[in-house]
Amino acid sequence: MRAGCISLTQMEAIVLSFLTFISTSLGGLVAIKNREKLHFIMSFTAGVLLGVCFFDIFPEAFNIISEHNLDITPFTIMIVLGFLAFHLVEKSVVIHHSHEEEYADHKHPSIGLVGAFGLTIHSFLDGVGIGLGFQVNFQVGLIIALAVLAHDFSDGLNTVTIMLNNKNKTKRTLAMLALNATVPILGTLSTFLFKIPVNFLIMYLGFFIGFLLYIGASDLLPEAHSKHSSWKMLGLTVLGAAFIFTVTRFI
Repeated sequence: MRAGCISLTQMEAIVLSFLTFISTSLGGLVAIKNREKLHFIMSFTAGVLLGVCFFDIFPEAFNIISEHNLDITPFTIMIVLGFLAFHLVEKSVVIHHSHEEEYADHKHPSIGLVGAFGLTIHSFLDGVGIGLGFQVNFQVGLIIALAVLAHDFSDGLNTVTIMLNNKNKTKRTLAMLALNATVPILGTLSTFLFKIPVNFLIMYLGFFIGFLLYIGASDLLPEAHSKHSSWKMLGLTVLGAAFIFTVTRFI
């Protein structure tokens, strides 16, 4: 990309994608500052992940499938594959290192890195969504950017929660948070060079739903309630899902 070739619309997309960096970073820093209350954050985050799946990604995927008259079967297959893929990765790491004491409770920094990296890929595609929206027109790009901004705070929470819950050090957690916060900008910039085929996008959305469902239902919720189960914890999970519902309906 040559200097001076960036249009006004592209510059607007870059500025808004930079704001996602701030939103994600703030969410992650809040989680780090309140690490002693990590079980509360995990309960809320689990609800957020479930809400993202059912109130955000599912409707978006169905709209794309309907608009392009696509077969829904590959999408549903990828949901199962996404769920099983993270399950297999997590459990294979546990089995391989079962002699290590830190694996006794099925937690290890490698598992946290896998989960956080998956969220980072999604954040990159958030940036792609912003860039593609601005390729349509300013209004569409702005709406997508506002939606991304609204849930990127939770992306920061999710990244830090997964890292810390799997015994990663603060320095490594901050590095993953910085990466997650930065990739939306790179995703936006990438749309100046190429477009994602619709079929690939649907496959990705299905895989990511399975990934999020596994993290929320099989990792975060059981861990959050393992030693601190209470009505407050249940309420935070419902609040997390309600937060995403509100964001997707009114922003």
